[in-house]
Amino acid sequence: MTQPQANVLPYLCLVGPTAAGKTAVSLAIAHALARQGIEIISVDSALVYRGMDIGTAKPTATELAQAPHHLIDILDPPQSYSAAAFAHDARMLIAQVHSRGRLPLLVGGTMLYFKALWEGLDDLPKANPEIRAALAAQLEQRGLGFLYSELEQVDPLSAQRLSANDTQRILRALEVFHVSGQSLSSLHNAASASKLLPPILSMEPADRAWLHERIAQRTLAMMSQGLIAEVHALMLRGDLHADLPSMRCVGYRQVWQALECGQLTHTDPSGPALHEVLQRCIAATRQLAKRQLTWLRKTPARHVVHCDDPQSCDIAVAWATQQAALFFN
Repeated sequence: MTQPQANVLPYLCLVGPTAAGKTAVSLAIAHALARQGIEIISVDSALVYRGMDIGTAKPTATELAQAPHHLIDILDPPQSYSAAAFAHDARMLIAQVHSRGRLPLLVGGTMLYFKALWEGLDDLPKANPEIRAALAAQLEQRGLGFLYSELEQVDPLSAQRLSANDTQRILRALEVFHVSGQSLSSLHNAASASKLLPPILSMEPADRAWLHERIAQRTLAMMSQGLIAEVHALMLRGDLHADLPSMRCVGYRQVWQALECGQLTHTDPSGPALHEVLQRCIAATRQLAKRQLTWLRKTPARHVVHCDDPQSCDIAVAWATQQAALFFN
């Protein structure tokens, strides 16, 4: 059976970097539109995992009870979840929410998941071993500069987008061209052409320092709430390792590494070692937020609300109410 396309059935999106306050805003929107009916679909690659509550800033049981939530606690940490799987699940859920006469509100910051839902995954040519081998030989004989110059000739848009030192992506772009006869940029554009984006509200700080402070305070709170004990309990399971997608989540990776090498112990997580790990977690989270904001700024259709504005929640609720009126009326 063909699955319903997400861009046919209306839904709202609430996006933003980590620590921007999306959970609180989503619950305020759900409360304001309780009579009409809102169901929240999580767009977060970490919230899908059971037993990972503190480091993911997962909504509490009380918060989850305030509105129907989906795609939270659906997997065990050894399992993996892809953007394609999310897009499939989200489309199904969007259709199901509509069948109940309600409006879906997609909330999160995993931008690849949003991209997969909004644009679909590009149908690119598969790897070709012969062409890869030929390009690798050219790389060794003539250098990366020669291959980058070729890319500038056959696919100037991809060349402009990529760093001249990005060996892997330059080789892939050239491989796509030699396999398909079409540039990688043209295939990307074809995949995203005529895709109508849903209404998108983006929580972004006017002052980046505000978000940095929020990240620092939230990370400190996670440590005091027991993040180290949570990671230690995951290690004791015996079926996890540091390279799993779940354990590569920000915060979990840094604490896992510190516990594994003996820098931290779960019985006495204190002192200079804790401060160092805390700072690593904060730095990694800030880098994540920076990547999220960079992606968001390439989404011109979004409606920006400054999350550091004291009235941001009220503004977001007013926006969602206006958008929802088009659906419910």
